[in-house]
Amino acid sequence: MTFADPRDGDLEDDASSTSRHSLFSHATRMLLEISLPKLALAATMLLVVPALLIGAAPKAVLWLTETAWHGVARLGLVAALVSFAAIATVVAWRWGRPLFRVVESNFWALNAGLVQPLYTAVREAMRLALETAAPGRNLAATRRDAGLAAGAAIALLGAAVAWWAGPLPTLRVAGIGAGELVGIVLDAIRNGVWVVAVYLMVGAPAWSIAEALAGTPEDIGAPDEGEARWRVAHLSDIHIVGDAYGFRLECGRDGPRGNARFDRALALIEAEDRDDKLAWVLITGDITDAARNAEFIAFEEAVARHPSLRDRLLIIPGNHDVNIVDRANPSRLELPTAPGGKLRRLRFLSSMARVQGRRVRVVDHGTGRVGPTLDAWLAQDGRAARLARFMDEGGLRAGFDARGAWDEAFPLIAPPATPDGLGVVLLDSNAETHFSFTNALGILGLSQLRAAEIAMREWPRARWVVALHHHPVEYPRPGAALADRIGTALVNGHWVLRRLRRHALRIVVMHGHRHVDWMGGSGGLRILSAPSPVMGALDAEARYFWLHAFGAAPDGGLALLAPKRIEVPGHAPIDEGH
Repeated sequence: MTFADPRDGDLEDDASSTSRHSLFSHATRMLLEISLPKLALAATMLLVVPALLIGAAPKAVLWLTETAWHGVARLGLVAALVSFAAIATVVAWRWGRPLFRVVESNFWALNAGLVQPLYTAVREAMRLALETAAPGRNLAATRRDAGLAAGAAIALLGAAVAWWAGPLPTLRVAGIGAGELVGIVLDAIRNGVWVVAVYLMVGAPAWSIAEALAGTPEDIGAPDEGEARWRVAHLSDIHIVGDAYGFRLECGRDGPRGNARFDRALALIEAEDRDDKLAWVLITGDITDAARNAEFIAFEEAVARHPSLRDRLLIIPGNHDVNIVDRANPSRLELPTAPGGKLRRLRFLSSMARVQGRRVRVVDHGTGRVGPTLDAWLAQDGRAARLARFMDEGGLRAGFDARGAWDEAFPLIAPPATPDGLGVVLLDSNAETHFSFTNALGILGLSQLRAAEIAMREWPRARWVVALHHHPVEYPRPGAALADRIGTALVNGHWVLRRLRRHALRIVVMHGHRHVDWMGGSGGLRILSAPSPVMGALDAEARYFWLHAFGAAPDGGLALLAPKRIEVPGHAPIDEGH
C-alpha cells in the first residue's frame, strides 16, 4: 500500500505559494532569510544614490552656472546663449530619445516604488473599511471616496515631511572643496527628502483625481448580434515548468502537477480550428513559471505537437517570464548590475523569434512606420550575434545594450490579413524589478503606446486586439485581497486607459495576470481578462478558457459577439492498485 504519490507534491513545494501562505507570513520569513549586505547595496543603488543626485542637482547646476558664466561673460551674452542653444540642440538630437526613456522610466519607477504602493495601501484600507461598514453602499462611490480621501491624507503627510526637511531646498554654494564635502552631502540628502515629500504632496492627490476621472469599470453588457468574422482563443498564465511535476510559484501544489493541461488546451483549440478557422491564438503572458531554459523548451515542445496552430500563435511576456529572480527563494535580491534580468528577457525574446519571428513586425521609431519582421530586425547590424554573445559572456556594457534591444523591440505588431482585418498589438507591460517578492508590478511607457498608434494609423480601416499582461483597471468586485490590489497593479493604468480610449471604437484590450476572467469596460473601452487554464484547480478538476468572437460593426468599429467557453478537463487520480 502506498500512502503518498510523489506527483502530488508535499509541504516543501508550498514554500513560495501565495495560496497556502499569507503576505505577512512570506514577509516575516524573508526578513530572516534575506541577504542584508546585498539589501543595503541594492537600496543604495536604487534609492539612496538617486535621492542624492536629485538633492545635489540644484547645487550642482548653480555652481556650474556661476563657474561657466564667469568664463563666458567676456564673450558676451549673445555668444554665450547661442553656444548653449547649440550644445542643447546637439544633445537633444543625439541622445534625446534614450534620455527621455530614462527619465520616463525613472518617473514611473518612483511611482511604482513609492507613490503607488503607499497610495494604494491607504486607499484600499479605506475601501475595505467602507465596504465592511456599509456593505450595501455603491461600489463606484466607495472607490471614488476612498481614493480622494487617501490622496488628501498622503498630501498632508508629504507636506509635513517637506516642512520638516525644508521648508525650501538648500541652494547655497559655499565651495566645492574637501572641507565642504560633508555639508554638501547633508544638503543633498535634505534636498532629496524635500523633493520626494513635495512629489508625494502633489502626486498623491493628482493620482486620486486622475483615478476619479478615469471612469468606473463596469461588467460588460449583452454582446452584439451578428456573424463572427474573427475568432480569437485567449489563454494566459500557463506557467510552464521544466520539471514535469515541479511546483509552480504562486500555487505550489494546489494547481495541476505538470504541463499536461496546457497540452489538452491546445488540442481543444486545434479541434475548434478544424471546425471553424481561428484568426489568432493569443497567450497574454506568464508563459513560463520563472523564465528558465527548461521551461521554454517544454513550452515550445508542447506547441510543436500542434503544428496547425503555430502560424497564428502569439505570445507576450508576463512578470514570471522576466522578473522572477529565483523561483525557489523569494528572498533573493538581484543587483541592478547583475545579468539575470537581461538574460530572462533575452530568453523570452529568443522564444518569441522562434514562435512568431516571421509574422510580427517591429515599429521603426525613427521613421514612424511599421518596420521589418522580428527575424529581420534581429539580423540587422549583427544584433542577434551581439545578444548571443552577451548570453554567453555577459558584460556590463553589453547588458545595457541587451536591455536597450528589448525596449526597442516593443510593441510588436501582427498586421491584419486584409486592410480591414483584425491585427494584434503586442505590448510589454512589465516593470523592471530586482526582487522576486515584488515582481508583479506593471508599467507601460509612452514610447510603446505611441508606436502602437503608429501601427493603427498605418491600417486605418483595421480592427485591433491590444494585448498586455497586466490589468489596466481594478475589477468592479468588492473584497479583493489587499496584497492583490497593491502588488499586481499596472502602476500607470489610469493614464494607459485614457490613451487607449482614443481608439476605443475599433480596439479591444486583452490581458491576463490575475488568473480570473472578467469581461467589462471603462469609459467605452472594452477589456477582456483571461483565466488561467492551468492554475487554480486540483488535478482532477476542470479549468477553462474563452474563444472570443468578433465582427465588423457597420460604423467601422469592432463588434464584440458572444464568446464560447471551452472546458479543459483534469485527469483522473492514480489507481492505488497499480
